[in-house]
Amino acid sequence: MSTFILAFLFFLVVVAAMSVGYIFQQKSIAGSCGGLGALGVDKACDCPEPCDRKKMRLEKEQARQAKLNEWKKDQII
Repeated sequence: MSTFILAFLFFLVVVAAMSVGYIFQQKSIAGSCGGLGALGVDKACDCPEPCDRKKMRLEKEQARQAKLNEWKKDQII
């Protein structure tokens, strides 16, 4: 049981030290490899054409934006 408590305290001290270091550096957390941007990938899937669900979502967003623009236009007049 004492081994478990010592290991837990050790990890607790390590996590506390890492969090203090993060707070003082004020930098965003980054992966060791630099992420997908380092590989030249602009999006997560890197497929040439979006999937059907994304197409539907984009169409809904465009329709919503068109209605919003129309509403704003009516409010100005």
